[in-house]
Amino acid sequence: QVHVVESGGGLVQPGGSLRLSCEASGDIYSVTTMGWYRQAPGKEREMVADMSSGGSTMYVDSVKGRFTISRDNPKNTVYLQMNLLKPEDTAVYYCRATLMKLSGGYYSDYFGQGTQVTVSS
Repeated sequence: QVHVVESGGGLVQPGGSLRLSCEASGDIYSVTTMGWYRQAPGKEREMVADMSSGGSTMYVDSVKGRFTISRDNPKNTVYLQMNLLKPEDTAVYYCRATLMKLSGGYYSDYFGQGTQVTVSS
């Protein structure tokens, strides 16, 4: 089995910071891209940021300059440092890991259960 588990969400005031963490564990052979998605009430899920195993990054325009994604490849862990948070950043944040299991096959996407981030005064 594969487990993808997020942590670090919570309530923060506008302008504040939070750091999300996500670890992929279990029967994993290799992990390529890891990243973060979010879904706000009444909206579709959107990609926030992702990072390849080689270090290439992508960000949605609305978080550029405020959020930073990083990884610890040996630990199959990805982080999202969120600064200058805005009320519109309020959402459930999901981690995605693209990986191949020890049993072989193809690379597939695995998502965590999500962690709530609420930005409010």
